[in-house]
Amino acid sequence: MKRNKWSLQATITVLVCGVVVLSLLVTDLLITRTIATSIEKDQEEKATNVARIVAHSQLVTEALGKQKQEVSIQEFAEETRSLTDVQFVVVMDMNGTRKSHPNPKKIGKQFIGEGKEIALNGTEHVAVSKGTLGTSLRSLTPIFDRTGKQIGVVAVGISLNDVEKAVSQGRKNIYVGTLLGIVAGIFGAVFMARYIKKILFGLEPSTIAKLLQERDAILQSVREGIIAVDQDSRITLVNKAALRLFQKAGLTQEPRGMKMEEYLSNSKLGQIMETGKTEPNEELVLNGITLVVNRVPVFLNDKIVGAVSTFRDKTEIQQLAEQLTGVRLYAEALRAQSHEFMNKLHVILGMSHMGYYDQMTNYIKELVSHRNNEIGAITRDIKDPVLAGFLIGKLSYAREAGAKLHISSDRQVPEPLHSHISHELITILGNLIDNALESVSTCSRRQIEVHFDYGDDILTIDVKDTGVGIEKETLNHMFERGFSTKGEDRGLGLFLVNQSLEKLGGEIEISSKLSQGTRFVVYIPYDCR
Repeated sequence: MKRNKWSLQATITVLVCGVVVLSLLVTDLLITRTIATSIEKDQEEKATNVARIVAHSQLVTEALGKQKQEVSIQEFAEETRSLTDVQFVVVMDMNGTRKSHPNPKKIGKQFIGEGKEIALNGTEHVAVSKGTLGTSLRSLTPIFDRTGKQIGVVAVGISLNDVEKAVSQGRKNIYVGTLLGIVAGIFGAVFMARYIKKILFGLEPSTIAKLLQERDAILQSVREGIIAVDQDSRITLVNKAALRLFQKAGLTQEPRGMKMEEYLSNSKLGQIMETGKTEPNEELVLNGITLVVNRVPVFLNDKIVGAVSTFRDKTEIQQLAEQLTGVRLYAEALRAQSHEFMNKLHVILGMSHMGYYDQMTNYIKELVSHRNNEIGAITRDIKDPVLAGFLIGKLSYAREAGAKLHISSDRQVPEPLHSHISHELITILGNLIDNALESVSTCSRRQIEVHFDYGDDILTIDVKDTGVGIEKETLNHMFERGFSTKGEDRGLGLFLVNQSLEKLGGEIEISSKLSQGTRFVVYIPYDCR
């Protein structure tokens, strides 16, 4: 089962909270240890300082030197203990006998605890040791008289409970600060996550990545050139189609990052950002290439933040429109028919001027008879007036090209149910006949046969010629856009034939022999009225 991915808000919240908690815990660990060490050190110094003060007290040195009563040591020690808030202040002589103690009953008895021997040998010593008052932190300091002779030792003790209490209080303060920091971090993480999500319009990172991929794929796949600029008129986006058109116009620099005025001075995108008005279908001449341009400002929160321009080669648009709609094929057929008719009128006019009226009459009768037979055969077999008219025009075009075009049909071809079928048929037939005429143009025998057959809702069109034929390597690529063996700016005819067949759900078969000719057989589902 696929796990649900966390949302952006949850991810940021958890991540920031985790970082804050981890940082505070590590800080807490380090600071707690430092503070505990510092407190223990402070307690050691406190005990040592108190011990040194007592050891250097004149009262203590004189009392141990038998110059004063010992009872004065007890009073002084207890007063010092009370003022410094330590557990005990014990003064002992060189035999380790106590001269003071919080419990007067312990006076005169031996001092118990670690480090006594070290201190009796003239060296200060600090240690944790267990005595009659329990375990405590003790500082033992030697006592010297005025001559420098050691006469005793002072032991000052601080209860470990007091030390641990001080450390615990320090830790408690740290824990409170850590908790407050975690709470603040959580609120900050939630606020940051919501703010970032608001900036991203509530979209998750995966959605944003998908949108970017889709946007890039769309921009690179469209045939129109697209260029975008930011509010500083700096180019931020250019797709492949735009780069191809720019290179065609001689602009070979990488445009991204450049100022639009430096790269394309007559783009007018700066003007669009000033006016905020869209300019559709404007013409732009770029180094001899005429482009059809659309300019649109980009708004964000009612503020213009950039502009986008789309453009396409005007010649390509015109050429594609003519080829897709069959206008070129119609025009060529009508032109050929008109040209042929004008030639015949010139013959008739010449005979009339020369007075060859009988010959002129016979000529007209032959023309009318031939024309009636030709037109009658087509209109009888082809019931679609658009297709029939187109084929009649192609007969004239073939005669003008010096070729013989024969059109026949085994059965009557009814008028199609939808008019778009006629246009697609004209595209298919026009390109196949044109290719056949071009193929036979260099041959001694220039003959083309177009045969129709209709049955079982299938229209079969057979186009044969006696031309030069097609090589096998060419057969595999002849329906690709732009592929041609006849030079540049060719290779659209059979590509359009293939497109029309795909629209109609038809199929095509090709057979060709070099120097003998080529045959195209087209099968098209044909709904008739």
